[in-house]
Amino acid sequence: MKKSIWKAGMALFLLAVSCQDKAEQAAHESEETAAEAAEAGVGHVNDVHLDTASARAAGIVCRTVEAGTFRDVILTSGRLLPATGDEATLVAGVTGIVSLARDFTEGSPVAKGGTAFIIATDRLQDGDPVEKARVAFETARGEYERGKRLVQDKIITQKDFATLRADYETARIAYEAMTSGHARGGTAVKSPLSGYVKSLLVREGDYVTAGQPLMTVTQQRRLHLRADVPERYYPQIAGIVSARFRTAYSERVYDLQELKGRLVARGRTVSDSSPYVPVTFEFDNRGDLLPGAYLEVYLLGKERQDVVSIPLTALTEDQGTRYVYVQEAADVYVKREVETGASDGCNVEILRGLRPGERVAVEGATHLKLASAKSVIPAHTHNH
Repeated sequence: MKKSIWKAGMALFLLAVSCQDKAEQAAHESEETAAEAAEAGVGHVNDVHLDTASARAAGIVCRTVEAGTFRDVILTSGRLLPATGDEATLVAGVTGIVSLARDFTEGSPVAKGGTAFIIATDRLQDGDPVEKARVAFETARGEYERGKRLVQDKIITQKDFATLRADYETARIAYEAMTSGHARGGTAVKSPLSGYVKSLLVREGDYVTAGQPLMTVTQQRRLHLRADVPERYYPQIAGIVSARFRTAYSERVYDLQELKGRLVARGRTVSDSSPYVPVTFEFDNRGDLLPGAYLEVYLLGKERQDVVSIPLTALTEDQGTRYVYVQEAADVYVKREVETGASDGCNVEILRGLRPGERVAVEGATHLKLASAKSVIPAHTHNH
């Protein structure tokens, strides 16, 4: 009896083991089949099926990958600076109390020849400097006129007369400088160019001295881009021909070729205070760029041939890995991992994962990523 029970138990045990082996073998074969499907790029969970109408509505645009030219790129930082001649600093012509001609703030428009400040000189403890200059001028002119008669009668020497004439000219120049723009209420300070207030250096009622800066006016018509290139890239600086850049306050990438830009100077030395070599460009300001802003700069160098590149908009990222969506059929898009190289701000070099002739979604890749995430089915496990 015991022997029969033992035999029955062994039979049940062997049957259970056999079932488990078959289940594991079937699961293994299923995984191999899925891997082969993934290798072939069809039928796996990363496939996105989207009909033509839905793809068009989602803004998906595909383009055939081609090998072409791609420039060497140095990615660095930089800054926007006003171009030479596009800024002017207004200074006080006389000593006095300053008043703003109107309520100026940074960014306020200024017209060429427009009055920006009035400097009152009649309320100073030491007296009105304009009146003092007028008295000095009148005195020097009288001495000069008298000297002309005396030198003719040879009562004074030519040397003494030359001194009187020099004193007269000095007093005249000083008086005319002070009275230039002088009107009721004080001396006007006018802007030499049209533009915008970059910086206001004084406040209403401040005491200012002759020659003191009052305001900086900028036209912002032309700007300089100064890129700070790390010293290790110095051998490549000679090949730089143009640049693209992005500001901190916008995602737009600006191309200097579209802004009538030109290379102004390449640095030849490194200063003691900075390990960077400056490279400077000049270009047109289209009105939406802020002088003084810091930039991300893509310096463009020599061309390379037979490079596979795609727009940056074609890339998606998942846990640090970059992907594109390859259009395998009219309504099938396959997620594929790629290895990227340099980026020029608009396009990126593809080192591995794409071949010329394949079609890639260059716009709307984010929609495909979302659609792919929705279609993922959790993997089966043996944990119950």
